[in-house]
Amino acid sequence: MTQDSIDLALRSRIDALLADYAHTIDDDRLEQWPDFFSEQCKYRVTTRENHDRGLPLSLIYCEGRGMMADRISALRTANIYEPHVYCHVTGAPRVWREEGRLRARSNFVVIRTMEGGDASIFASGRYFDEFVEEGGSLKLSERVAVLDSRQIDTLLVIPV
Repeated sequence: MTQDSIDLALRSRIDALLADYAHTIDDDRLEQWPDFFSEQCKYRVTTRENHDRGLPLSLIYCEGRGMMADRISALRTANIYEPHVYCHVTGAPRVWREEGRLRARSNFVVIRTMEGGDASIFASGRYFDEFVEEGGSLKLSERVAVLDSRQIDTLLVIPV
């Protein structure tokens, strides 16, 4: 199906959810990040090469909000890394229904700024999303971030 088959109100809800997702990460409100997902969700970051070959290897893999909360807790208390922030630039999502599931695809670029002020393109790629209604709210049931490059900086601690 095409974008045209998606109700404009639903499309607006998806746009708002995805924008809020990026702002939450960029504003360092990482404890709120799991709230964008359904209770039984999946979040993966993988490379284009692995994605195109159907390989399950992921750089980040979380199954369920509990794993996501644990990841943020470790990031805050146990991980040692140079402080930095992200700025997401995301393209408009293409939204469709497939086999009864609401899906979207969008492109992204993440600019990373280090504490000293150096900024660089940290990652670029595509998001593949699936959504569900949960408690009257639209949630991500799955997000796969497919990175264009297979060379990943060792500072992949913050979700993309």
